[in-house]
Amino acid sequence: MSTIVPHYKTVKQLLQGESFAIDEYQREYKWESKHIGELLTDLTGKFRSSYKDADGTSAVSNYDEYFLGSIIVSKRNGKNYLIDGQQRVTSLTLLLIHLFRECELRKLGVTSILAPLIFSDNYGRQQFNIDIPERAAVIDALFNGKVFNPDGEDESVKTMYARYQDIAESGLSEELGEGLPHFAYWLLNRVGLIEIAADSDNHAYAIFETMNDRGKPLSPVDMLKAYLLAPITDVEQRKLANDRWKSEVLDLLSFKGQQEEDATFIKAWLRAQYADSIRERKAGSTDRDWEQAGTVFHRWVRDNSNRLQVGNQVSNLTWMNRDFPFYAKAYKRIVTASATYTPGLESVFYNAHNDFTWQPTVLLAPLDPKDDDETVRRKIQATATFLDIWIMRRTVNYVRVGYSTVSYAMYLLCRKIRRKPLGELIDILVTELAEGDDATFEGSESREREGLWAWGINQFSRRYIYHFLARATAFLEHGSGGADNFADLVDRSRKNPFDIEHIMADDYDQFSSQYEDEGTFQEWRNWLPALLLLPADVNRSLQAQPYREKVKVYAGQNLLAASLSGTPYVNRPQFEVLRTVLGLELAPVPSFKRKQIEQRCDVLIRLANVIWSPGRLESLR
Repeated sequence: MSTIVPHYKTVKQLLQGESFAIDEYQREYKWESKHIGELLTDLTGKFRSSYKDADGTSAVSNYDEYFLGSIIVSKRNGKNYLIDGQQRVTSLTLLLIHLFRECELRKLGVTSILAPLIFSDNYGRQQFNIDIPERAAVIDALFNGKVFNPDGEDESVKTMYARYQDIAESGLSEELGEGLPHFAYWLLNRVGLIEIAADSDNHAYAIFETMNDRGKPLSPVDMLKAYLLAPITDVEQRKLANDRWKSEVLDLLSFKGQQEEDATFIKAWLRAQYADSIRERKAGSTDRDWEQAGTVFHRWVRDNSNRLQVGNQVSNLTWMNRDFPFYAKAYKRIVTASATYTPGLESVFYNAHNDFTWQPTVLLAPLDPKDDDETVRRKIQATATFLDIWIMRRTVNYVRVGYSTVSYAMYLLCRKIRRKPLGELIDILVTELAEGDDATFEGSESREREGLWAWGINQFSRRYIYHFLARATAFLEHGSGGADNFADLVDRSRKNPFDIEHIMADDYDQFSSQYEDEGTFQEWRNWLPALLLLPADVNRSLQAQPYREKVKVYAGQNLLAASLSGTPYVNRPQFEVLRTVLGLELAPVPSFKRKQIEQRCDVLIRLANVIWSPGRLESLR
């Protein structure tokens, strides 16, 4: 007889000595940056509502609990097969790995409790709680701090690696400070979920289908609609408003083919247009507008009806018939431009490629329902251009731009630019860039080796360096009369995608006369000016060839690579004009030594200051 057993389990109880597998036909791990960001925000917010600076770790046992939902498991052949819950269990594992590594750096005792939740000893071999062979290498690399290159891996592995980067870049450890061990103990013992376990696949899938198809409770979107419809007494008006709302919701849900896209839009809209407070970053603080509009938005609208000017027939009809469709249309425009390289909205695509999750929220902030279509486009373009410059200035200086890290900055920005006319919007954005932090591409005179002078590949900078090289490559090509091929350069789905090429081969013996030790050589080899983008097959073919052979191949590639050879300086008049106008001291490089690398850094700084110039904003007036 088959049994079905539901149990409430803490994270520690769920993962202690357990491992989880998935069937081959299960979908991939697909969480996006926004999902990780929301999880971290919710967890840290709940934790901070209980934590006090003077608390010992034993006080955690009395902190408030947090419920993560339910998972469905089929137990067979001595394994736990996840029928529902893969996304949460995988994300929890990534968070635990990050906490383990951060606590290990601080030599905190909680590491001995964290480790068994990530892996168990299987006759001397590490067996991770995510027991999926294809994913073992990335988990092993993250857990043990090894270098890992996700290029060429399957979708789940790439996504796991990217989401771990999101967690690491979130600033979680720095934000928690002395509360880091408290948070770890709280996560393990006060955060839990319900595990519904069946010893039959048929029963497990029947539970899954029942929970997802039948008796499904009203969603927050449904409840918001019900609240807005309630005071509309005119039968015909009520029907029209309901039909309009349903049509917009269905369009949002089918637009990306993702669940809860309607809720994702509403959260962005309400935060952008109405959030006037945010949770303080101190112990005992509680959620305010910014957080509540991103979680319990249906209750938040009701509780703030006077300030939001809703709650009567006239205002609610305006919300449902004018505002909701207007901002939904703009949101879909932003999402489309995020996925498709669109003339005039290129910066939206750039920011999406940099995985900047807050972009839709911020781009909705300056919009006003009275704006015509062209004004909407220009406001989106201006705000996205600002974000493009702001993001790249920070990332080249190793300043984090993750979801949690910049949440407060994006809240302040939304308030400053909310429903501003285009001219005033641009004034504000230009001022923000001028008066913001001193992050620049060349670094400051007071501190050496900043900006591009210190920017090299590591576990977290790789994707931004790839982005920088793609932008510089596309800029030179387009500026010299060619096509703007940025979208092709970053398309990882193409048959022969572009990869980062190290100009210097990974062979210290070739360069030992120039560099005092291998560590110094690796620093120079991984420095931005010693890198290019090349098609994967060309990259692989070069391998450890010496520079004199590589440069012959570079001659037939994109202009950033070819500029090391003499080829583009002959019969390329537009390239000559571009170099002259921008003052780019590009010239053939017969040998690639320290002096030439430093000269190339100067060129890239000049390029960066043009590509990410605040003057781009002034041109949009």
